[in-house]
Amino acid sequence: MVNPSSNQNDETHEPLNPEIGRLLSSSSSDEHLDQISYQPIDIETPYSTTLPPSFSWNKLWQYTGPGFLMSIAFLDPGNLEGDLQAGAVSGYSLLWLLLLSTAMGLWIQVLSGRIGVVTGRHMAEICRDEYPFWVVLLLWVMAEVALIAADIQEVIGSAIAIKILSNGGVPLWAGVLITAFDCFIFLFLENYGVRKLEAVFAGFIAVMALSFAWMFADASPSGKELLLGLLIPKLGSKTVKKAVGILGGVITPHNIFLYSAVVQSRNIDLKKKSQVQEALYYYTIESSLAIFITFTINVFVTTIFAKGFYNTKEANTIGLLNAGYYLQERYGRDLFPVLYIWGIGLLAAGQSSTLTGTYAGQFIMDGFLDLQMRKWLRTLITRSCAIVPTIIVAIYFNRSEDSLDVLNQWLNVLQGMQIPFALIPLLKLVSCERIMGTFRIKTTMKMISWFVAGMVIMVNGCVLMQFFISEVKGLMTGFMFSFVNTAYVAFIWYLIMHLHT
Repeated sequence: MVNPSSNQNDETHEPLNPEIGRLLSSSSSDEHLDQISYQPIDIETPYSTTLPPSFSWNKLWQYTGPGFLMSIAFLDPGNLEGDLQAGAVSGYSLLWLLLLSTAMGLWIQVLSGRIGVVTGRHMAEICRDEYPFWVVLLLWVMAEVALIAADIQEVIGSAIAIKILSNGGVPLWAGVLITAFDCFIFLFLENYGVRKLEAVFAGFIAVMALSFAWMFADASPSGKELLLGLLIPKLGSKTVKKAVGILGGVITPHNIFLYSAVVQSRNIDLKKKSQVQEALYYYTIESSLAIFITFTINVFVTTIFAKGFYNTKEANTIGLLNAGYYLQERYGRDLFPVLYIWGIGLLAAGQSSTLTGTYAGQFIMDGFLDLQMRKWLRTLITRSCAIVPTIIVAIYFNRSEDSLDVLNQWLNVLQGMQIPFALIPLLKLVSCERIMGTFRIKTTMKMISWFVAGMVIMVNGCVLMQFFISEVKGLMTGFMFSFVNTAYVAFIWYLIMHLHT
């Protein structure tokens, strides 16, 4: 966990520009144009000392909320599918990697929150100011592609859950339509204040925790094997693919943009260094707590399937579509059908992640393109970009469900390709003294951050290379792949070298 308690002198911290102090705001009426849709909360933050802030439960509660919105990405249907497949194929042996990858994801998100708190602006806005227009346009396209890929997985996860809970009465395409309209609920909730919205997401996490904890208790996994899996690194030749999937899934590109925005929902005087320091302190604690809860839920899912399906003939065929039915066969002896408990947990994961994806899409579009439009129209545009291809996919896979794994592979590839275009700007910006002032990360943190980012990018790069080598056939296709790969690497190199820190 990043310790934000350095640089505690109460000197004036100069923000990025005179407009940096403005906080996110929203209007309850469509008569007005919204710049950004996040509504601030007033928090009293009196100071009479330059010492590090003493811990206060009341203060922690006041800052609690944004971390739980951010942590939803660690529990989306794509991650749950990775958990269940890792448990079924690898047993308990990859729990240590789940712990490590979660810690890496937390580190990256703390850096994202640091940018938002210190500058008073979110990452997409700063990228718009720091990079040439053509780079900004490319970064926006990459972020949108990653968001759409993630959204398809999340919406289909919700549709699968609806199909389970309706006993198959609602097909996938109809579940997608239901989920598509759900995203407008947050517009209604937002009018009642950001605290209400944060409470809804906390409720989703609570539903997932209770659902999967119930199943975990019912499965009664071995405590000894669970601890050994968490504490002793072990990696076999048969588990490498699942290990790469776990490690590569820790960073969701759109989530980096999201967290840098939602931390601005608390009023902080950016010119008072002690207030910025306090915000960093409590946001670090709050995000760590939120990520710990999501880690526990991921452990529940992995161990449930490790106990029930490791070394069985079903292990290599389990996915989101059939997991509930396999669970019902294995654990379906209780008063409450485990199939429906799984469906409820999956629905909570899908609904919460699609809503946060909608939120992130607004910040991405607003920040990169500086669009001024009504809130409902902006939501309609960002949702349509994901829902239209998802409906097409759902109609097809409602007839050919066995091919859904192939789709997920392509979606994971799309998301993996976009990771450098969120991670590299993040690390360059958070290291820049001109932008971050005395709150820029220093040498040690910079080395750790680039090491973490390098591992994530390298792992995803290996997956992408293996995938394309297996898929690319023919001379012309190979030539096109080589050309795209060269341009891809060149753009990454440009991002690394461009921004002067």
